[in-house]
Amino acid sequence: MKLKILAEKTFAIVEQGNADLEIAGAAGLDIAESGQVTFLANPKYTPQTKQTKASAIFLGEKEKIERTDIAVLRTKDPYLAYTRALRLFLPDTEAVKIIDPTASIDETAQIAEDISIGAFVSIGKNCVIESGVKIFPNVTIYDNVKIGTYSTIHSGVAVRENCEIGANCIVHNNCVIGSDGFGYAKTEEKHWLKIPQTGRVVVEDDVEIGAGTCIDCASVGETRIKSGAKIDNLVQIGHSCTIEEDALICAQTGLAGSSVIGKRVILAGQVGIAGHLRIGDDVVITAKSATSHDVEPGKILSGIPAFENRDWLRSISAFRRLGEMARTIRELEKRIAKMVKDEST
Repeated sequence: MKLKILAEKTFAIVEQGNADLEIAGAAGLDIAESGQVTFLANPKYTPQTKQTKASAIFLGEKEKIERTDIAVLRTKDPYLAYTRALRLFLPDTEAVKIIDPTASIDETAQIAEDISIGAFVSIGKNCVIESGVKIFPNVTIYDNVKIGTYSTIHSGVAVRENCEIGANCIVHNNCVIGSDGFGYAKTEEKHWLKIPQTGRVVVEDDVEIGAGTCIDCASVGETRIKSGAKIDNLVQIGHSCTIEEDALICAQTGLAGSSVIGKRVILAGQVGIAGHLRIGDDVVITAKSATSHDVEPGKILSGIPAFENRDWLRSISAFRRLGEMARTIRELEKRIAKMVKDEST
């Protein structure tokens, strides 16, 4: 692909270099080879631009490099432009349009002709699998499940009864969609009585769910993951939760039941959300933080319990000096005690 075509497709401008230069791929600064495009998004990696073998580089509006032998593609967001380049050079593969003979498909299931179903896949009664879907080996799909067009279900996934997965979704290995919610009532004898979990999970379009993630169904009604949400590996989403559009949930995060996570929220790794909470749009909760209260839109929170990130940073700074502060207080106490004693005499 010529550099000028790459620039057009990634919304960049050729600022330096031959616009007819052929670019065959994309890679990071440290591993890029001749004929590839790279990017600089973090100033701390600027020294790597002196050694990179890349033929072209995406730069932000203010970044500069000392070299004149490398083509420069100027763009507002180098990382986004680089991502678009990667997608151009590494397009998604289409379904192979084959059903492995070892797959078990109930006769009532509606299966599109142009799909790929791998070895030992099990598809239950009244399921609907739409055009372009790829289902890898050892996937189990219970009764009454619907999977939308061009979605990919990787090996080991279990999709429980009555659940729905939208179009262009990716569900990675060993996810469980629609497992029972964690709901129990205590009997008169202080034993736990299981609450029937009769609801379902609805995953809307363009959602990606990482490996080993579990999304519980509702006891009644539904757990819903809305369009564009991205969920990392090993995330637990409790029953009756709602994840709004374009939320980003990182690894090992846990959501208790009936939580509502707003649009474009970012929950970093190992965040904990208590039940029945509402996290407002555009909130960021940093890694290893937890909240037991609703969060207003636009807030950035840290800590356990989570509070304003700027206040948390000041608190952590003070925490590091607690030993020194304790010594200072003891010295002041001794001086005050001596002054009081001297005055009394």
